[in-house]
Amino acid sequence: MTIDWASLGVAVVGEAYDGEHALELAQRERAELVLSDIRMDGIDGLQLAERLRQVSPDTRIVMLSGYEDFEYARQAVRLGVEDYLLKPVDIDELSDVVRRVVADIRKEALGGVREEDLLWLAGIVRGAPSKAAPPGRSHWHGAAFRIVGSQLASFADSYAKLSADDNEALHERWEAAVRGTLVERGLRALSVFDHPNLMFTLIIIDRRQDDAWWQELLEAVAASWPGAEPLYCALSEAFERLEDTAAAADHARLLLQYYALERRPVLLPSEPAPQREEQGEPLDEQDWVQRMVAALYQQDAEAVRTELDGLFASLEGRRLLLHEAVSVYIELMVVLRRRLRRSGLEEVERAQRPVIDLLLHNSYDSVRELAVSEALQLMELVESSGLDKSYWVVEKAVKYMRERSTSDLKASEVAAWLKITPSYFSFLFKQGTGRSFTEYMNELRINQAKELLATTPDKVFEIADRVGYREYKYFVSVFKSVTGMTPKEYRTRMAGR
Repeated sequence: MTIDWASLGVAVVGEAYDGEHALELAQRERAELVLSDIRMDGIDGLQLAERLRQVSPDTRIVMLSGYEDFEYARQAVRLGVEDYLLKPVDIDELSDVVRRVVADIRKEALGGVREEDLLWLAGIVRGAPSKAAPPGRSHWHGAAFRIVGSQLASFADSYAKLSADDNEALHERWEAAVRGTLVERGLRALSVFDHPNLMFTLIIIDRRQDDAWWQELLEAVAASWPGAEPLYCALSEAFERLEDTAAAADHARLLLQYYALERRPVLLPSEPAPQREEQGEPLDEQDWVQRMVAALYQQDAEAVRTELDGLFASLEGRRLLLHEAVSVYIELMVVLRRRLRRSGLEEVERAQRPVIDLLLHNSYDSVRELAVSEALQLMELVESSGLDKSYWVVEKAVKYMRERSTSDLKASEVAAWLKITPSYFSFLFKQGTGRSFTEYMNELRINQAKELLATTPDKVFEIADRVGYREYKYFVSVFKSVTGMTPKEYRTRMAGR
C-alpha cells in the first residue's frame, strides 16, 4: 500500500509490528492518529484501542480487519474507534477517512473544545476545581500557555439589566469576537465566564512572542468587539504547566483592575503598576463627614453630590484601585451613619447599603453614582424623621471650634458666626454634644496638650500657650480636672511606656 501521507496532512512518526510496541510508540510520540490491524501479536487491535483510551483518550484510531465480523465492529465502536475498514483496503477509501479525521483534529485544535475541558477551566478560574481532568489531547502538551482576562467597560450602565436570554447572547457574541481573532492568528484557545462581566481565555502557544506581538494581538481582539462599550484585556505571564492556570487567572484578574485608572484596552504583565500619586489638596476625612452631615440636614442634594464628586476625584487622584477607593468610602459612611444616629436618626439603618460588585460597577463613575444613591436615601430619611434640622448647626459649630481651638474663642463669637443668639447657641450645643461650650473647648485643648506632652520635649508652659491657655496655673488646673493628673505626671507616665 502506497499513500502520499504528506498530501493528507499527516506526518508518520513510526511503525510498530505488535500491539505492545504500538502502545509504547503512540504514547512516546503523542500520536494523534493510529492505524491498526485487528490481528496483532501480543495485544490485539481492540485491546490496543482500550489501552489507548485509558492513557491517551484523544488519540484517534482507525481499525483495519480482514474479517467482516459484526461483534468486532460493535466493540470497536464502543471503544471510540473512528472507523472500521475491511481488507483489502481501498486506498481512496482510506485516504478519505484519514482526511476526515485530520480535518476533525484541526477543527478541534482551532475552534472546537471538549465539554470536559470547559468544566475543568471553569472550575479552575472559579476556585472550585471540578472532577474533570486537565485537558489531555496531545496538541495541549509541549507548549506554553497564557490566560487572557477580558471585560466590558461601564458594564452596569449598559448590560446589568439584561434578561437571561439576552445575557447569554451577549456572552456568545463576546466569546466569538475574542476567539475569532485568536483563531485567525492560528492560536488554539478555550474560554469560560467567571462572572457576567469577566471571561477567561486559555491560549495555547507554540512559541514565545515578545510584548509588541501580544500588544498588537490583543489590540485586535479589543477592536473586534462591536458593542457600545469598549472591551479590554489583561494578559498573564506565560506558564508551561496546566497546574499553574489558577495563578495565571488570578494575575490577569488583578491586572484588569488597572483599567479603571489607565483606560487602556490592553494591560500587559510586564508593565509596572501605576504609582500612587497625590494630586491636589489631600482629603480631610473628618471635615468631609462634617460637610456631608450639614448637607443632609439642609436637604441640599446638590451639595451632597458635590461632596461625593470631590471624594471620588480625590481617591482617583491618589491612584487608588476601585476596591481600595470603595474601602475608604465604606469607612467614611460608617462614621457618617454613626453621626446621624447620634443626632437621633435611629432609622439610619433603614437606608439600603448598596452591595458594590466591582465587576459590574467597574468604573469610578459607576461607583460614585451608587454612593450618590445611598446618600440621597439618607437625606430622605432625615427629611421624613421630623428631627430638628438644627443638628447641622452644631456640626458647623464644632468644625469652626476645632479650627480655632488655640485662639481665645468665645461662645458669643461662634453664635455670631452662625447668625443665632448666644443663648440659643448654648442650648443647641449642649443638646447636640452633651457638653457646654467651655467643657468642649477644654476637652479639645487638653487632647492636643496630651499629644504634645507625649511626643515633644517642649516645656509645659510652652505647650499650655500653644493649645490656647495663656495662664499656666489655669492650664494645670484644667488638665488635672480632665485627666486626673498634672501635665508633668502625665508626661512621666507616657515616658515610662
